[in-house]
Formats: sequence, C-alpha cells, structure tokens
Amino acid sequence: MTIQADQSIDITGEVCPMTFVRTKLKLERMQPGEILSVRLRGDEPLRNVPRAARDEGHAILSIEPDGDAHVLIIRRA
Repeated sequence: MTIQADQSIDITGEVCPMTFVRTKLKLERMQPGEILSVRLRGDEPLRNVPRAARDEGHAILSIEPDGDAHVLIIRRA
C-alpha cells in the first residue's frame, strides 16, 4: 500500500541536528493527521529523525530505502 503524503521535504543535503530541525519546522506548519514524506541520507539521520519525531508524539508510518537514501513517512500528531 502506498501512502499519499500531504507534504514532502528532502533533507539529504543536511547534517544532524539540522535534519530534525528542518523536519520539525515542516511538521509544525502542517495540520494534525497530515502525512509528511521525508527523504534523508546517512545512518545518523536515519536513527535520529524518526526517534525525535516519535518523542514529539508523531507516528512513524514507514521507512523505505530509496536509491542511496531512505524515505520516512510521518503522520503529524
């Protein structure tokens, strides 16, 4: 099943902690229940961004490989 995202952000060029800062700012501009697709690259963002989003109460719907990156799907709390 493909989840249709309401918004998307590409943070493959960012490094921690800016990866989650950019994701957090995007989530804050969204309505509760909306879906954000986040394209990220690297082990540190792959560990930290989902964990930080969960800590803020958002739901991680999926994490899928996408070429040399990953796509993280988050439902805004």
